[in-house]
Amino acid sequence: MGKRIAISLVTLVFLTLACPGCLVSCRRAASKSPTVEKIQRRGTVLVGTTGDYRPLSYKEPETETYWGFDLDVAGEIARRMNVSVTYVPTSWPTLTADVSDPSLFDFAIGGITITDTRLETMDMSEGYLGNGKTILCRIEDAGKFTCQEDLNHPEVRVMVNPGGLNEKFARTNLPDCTLIIFDKNEAIPGQVAEGHADVMITEITEAPWYVRNDDRLAAPLLDKPFTHGEIAVLMRKGQEDLLNVVNATIREMKADGSLKALHEKYGLAYVF
Repeated sequence: MGKRIAISLVTLVFLTLACPGCLVSCRRAASKSPTVEKIQRRGTVLVGTTGDYRPLSYKEPETETYWGFDLDVAGEIARRMNVSVTYVPTSWPTLTADVSDPSLFDFAIGGITITDTRLETMDMSEGYLGNGKTILCRIEDAGKFTCQEDLNHPEVRVMVNPGGLNEKFARTNLPDCTLIIFDKNEAIPGQVAEGHADVMITEITEAPWYVRNDDRLAAPLLDKPFTHGEIAVLMRKGQEDLLNVVNATIREMKADGSLKALHEKYGLAYVF
């Protein structure tokens, strides 16, 4: 026994002298981004969300309570890990930086589209909601906008929130429009309805909610989206066990019908 201990001590000393970075690397490996085990010990999963994207993720300003389709999905992920959910505010301009910071939250959710750019530096789950770019406009202007090119004129005032894919789409595809950047995404439909802009670039997931809840608005191109994609959970790399749990939850929800029921609850088109 004593001989074996002596040999182990010699080996440890040798490794420390020969490769001092090895022990540091081991300690770093043990303290990587939160895993499912760490989340379960904590008792809650920290979920980043913008809270400005009805009906997917919205924070009521008066009560500060969160609701939405994506947040119901987050709740189901948490339930299957046997933990609660704590929502952490983020924003579209800071989303990438916030996801990359392990001190803020475990994953982000709420209308986040899968893109090649995001996949280069972050991980994304399988899609759980179909999506695509479309517009909101005043109901009396609905006949003016029959295709994307109808938006690309200087006299058309297009309003978008900063830092997200709506702004990127407008700058890339509508270079001749009059582009207006407005900080609060959830307030843009009202800006359009009141005549401060002609069009909002939005998603097929978001537009129907505003049309149902504001009879001044229309979504004339809802059945002809400019893009096609899927919405998913976003997280930093190095959390493979958490990604596996999220993907397993999404697959189970598709298989057992609960994801389709959730689409029906919020009036969203089911594409899976």
